[in-house]
Amino acid sequence: MSSPGPALSQGFGYGIILGVGFAFAIFMVALTHILKRFNNEVQTSEMFNTAGRTMKSGLVAAAVVSSWTWAATLLQSSGVCYRYGVSGPFWYASGATVQILLFATLAITLKKRAPNAHTFLEAIKARYGPPAHFTFITFGLITNVLVSLMLIAGGAATINALTGVHAVAAIFIMPVPVVAYTFVGGLKATFITDYIHGFALFIIIITFALTAYATSDVLGSPAAVYDLLVEAAARHPVAGNQDGSYLTMRSQGGAVFFVINIVGNFGTVFLDNGYYNKAIAAHPVHALPGYIMGGLAWFAIPWLTATTLGLSALALESSPRFPTFPNRMTEAEVSAGLALPYAAVALLGKGGAAATLVLVFLAVTSSFNSELVATSSIFTYDIYRTYFRPDAKGKHLIYMSHVCMVVYAAVICCISVGLWYNGISMGYLYLLMGVLISAAVLPATLTLLWRGQNRWAATASPILGTACAIVAWLVTAKKTCGALDVVCTGSNDPMLAGNVTALLSPVVFIPVLCLVFGLDKYDWQSMMDIRRADDHDMLENEGLDPEAQRVAEMAEQANFDQEQRKLDRAFKIACIITISMALSFLILWPMPMYGSGYIFSKKFFTGWVTVGIIWIFCSFIAVGLYPAWESRDTLVKVVRLIVTGKRPQPVLVAEQETSADSSGTATPTKSGSVSKTG
Repeated sequence: MSSPGPALSQGFGYGIILGVGFAFAIFMVALTHILKRFNNEVQTSEMFNTAGRTMKSGLVAAAVVSSWTWAATLLQSSGVCYRYGVSGPFWYASGATVQILLFATLAITLKKRAPNAHTFLEAIKARYGPPAHFTFITFGLITNVLVSLMLIAGGAATINALTGVHAVAAIFIMPVPVVAYTFVGGLKATFITDYIHGFALFIIIITFALTAYATSDVLGSPAAVYDLLVEAAARHPVAGNQDGSYLTMRSQGGAVFFVINIVGNFGTVFLDNGYYNKAIAAHPVHALPGYIMGGLAWFAIPWLTATTLGLSALALESSPRFPTFPNRMTEAEVSAGLALPYAAVALLGKGGAAATLVLVFLAVTSSFNSELVATSSIFTYDIYRTYFRPDAKGKHLIYMSHVCMVVYAAVICCISVGLWYNGISMGYLYLLMGVLISAAVLPATLTLLWRGQNRWAATASPILGTACAIVAWLVTAKKTCGALDVVCTGSNDPMLAGNVTALLSPVVFIPVLCLVFGLDKYDWQSMMDIRRADDHDMLENEGLDPEAQRVAEMAEQANFDQEQRKLDRAFKIACIITISMALSFLILWPMPMYGSGYIFSKKFFTGWVTVGIIWIFCSFIAVGLYPAWESRDTLVKVVRLIVTGKRPQPVLVAEQETSADSSGTATPTKSGSVSKTG
C-alpha cells in the first residue's frame, strides 16, 4: 500500500519547527535576562540545576504534566485505542498516572533524606559508594536516552507524515531551539516553557474533543461516534475483545498492554533524573501538592486525546476523508503513532494537521528540555564533580552542564537517525524500555525508603534482573514466533515476559542478597552531608558580595528543622493519598468493568466522554490557570518594575527569616543584602 500524501507543505513543517522553536528560544533568553535584572536572579550553578529549590505547586504540577506528556503520550495512546477500542486510552492513562502519584512519596523522601542533593544518584553514592553509584548512573542514563529517542523518533515520524519534511532533517532541527533556551535558562527555563507548552497543549486537545463530539459535520456527537464504532466492529471485530467490540473494557490485548505499560513507566519515572530534578526544585511545602495535582491533571490528556482521536480514526477510516482510504492503516503506521494525525486530518482537514503538528512539536520539545537538564546534571554532579574535580566552582559546573547538553543532543540525533533507517519505531521503544530499565526500580526506591538494603543488593539486583529480563524477552520471542526480528520481538507476549521479569526479579534477588551479606543498618546521615555547589566565584563575577550568600545560607539553615517537620507530615499524607488513588485507578474503577465484560450502551458511552471533557477542563484550570494565579505577586512586581524601569528593592535577611513560609531562595544583591526570588 502506498502511503497517503502529506496534508501540509514542507514549508509549513519547517516553519513550525524553526519558527515556533526559535520563538520560544528567544522568549526564554529574554525572560532569563528580565528575571536577572528585575527579580535579582543570578544564574549560579545551583539556580541552573535546581531552579533555586523554590518552585511552587502550580508550576511543579505544570512541569510534571508537560514532562510526562511525551510524543508517545499522544501518539501511542491513540494507537492503542485504534487497536483495542475504549479500553486502550484508559489502560494507557491509568497505567502511567499511578507512577506519578506514587512518586510523590519518593519526592518527599528525597527532600527529607538528602535536602542538598542535585540528583537522586548523589543519594545512592552517599549511601553505598562508587559501585552502586556506577550501576545507577548507567540505568539513569539509559532511561534518559530511551525517553529522548522516543521523543525525537515519534516527533520526526509525525512531522514527516504530515508535512513531507524528511525525518532526518526533523531529527536534527527539533532539538536545536530546546538546547538554546535550556542552555541559557537552566531548569527554571524548563519550568516556564513547560507551563506555556502545557497551556497550548490543553487548548488544542479541548478543541479536538469539542469538534469530534459537538461541532463536526462528520461526527458531531457521542451518539454518532458510537454508531460508527458499532459498524467498525462489525467490519473488523477485535480479536480478544468481548464480542469483538471496540466499546468494552474487556480486551485481552488491552490488558496485556496495561501490564507492559505499568511496568515500563515505573522505570521511566522512578529512574528518570528529570522527575527528581522537579522534586529537588520544588519548595518543601509545594512538592506533594505539585505531584498529586500534576498526576491527576495528566490523566485526562492521554485518556481524552485517545478517546477522541483514536476512536475518530476507527469511525472515519471508511470515509474518503481518511488519508489511507480505502485501506485500513498498516501495523507499521499504527506503531509509528500515525492514528492521531490521520484522524485529525479526517476530522479537521489542513487545520487538524496543523494543530497536530503544533501539539506533537510542543510535546516533544517540552519533554526533551527536561531530559537535557536531567542528563547534564548527572554528568556535572555525579561524574565530573564526584570523580574528576571535587572542588569545582560554580563557573566550572555551569560550563560542564552546557557542554553536556550540546553533546547529548548531538548523540541522541545520531542514534535517532540509525533507528529511523532500521525501522525501529517509537512504539517498539515504548514497549522495550521496561525490559531494559525496570530491574533498577525497586532497589532505587528502597535506597530512600528502607535502611536494611545492603550495598550488594543495591548494586547487583538491577544487573541480574536486567539479564533475566532480556533472556525472558528473547526466549519468549523465539518460542512464540520463531524469529528474532523487529516484528517478532516487538509483539505483546515477548514484551510482557521481559517487562514483568525486569520489575519483579529484584523481589527475589534483594532478599537473597540481604540474607547472604547481612542487613544494613543505615542511619541516613551521609545523605544529609551532601553539599551544595560553591557559587561564590560566580557571585563575585556579577559584582555581588559572597558574604551575603553565606548569611543567606545560615538563614536557610535556621528554617531547616521547621521544613523537616513539614516533610514528615507531608510523607504521611502522601502515603495515604497516593496509595488510595493508585488502587482507584488500577482496581476499583476498571476491574469491575473488565470482569463483567460490559459493552457500553450509547448512554453510558456519552457519559464516559462527558466525564473526560469535564476532567480536561479541570486539568486546564489546575495547570493552565492556577500557576499564573499562584505567581501573581511576582508577575505584577516584575511587570511594574519593567514599566517604571526601576531596579527591585532588596529584602533584608532579617525580613526573610520572619517569613514563616518563604517560597523564595536567598540571592545576594549588589548592596550585599539578600533578595528573595520565587
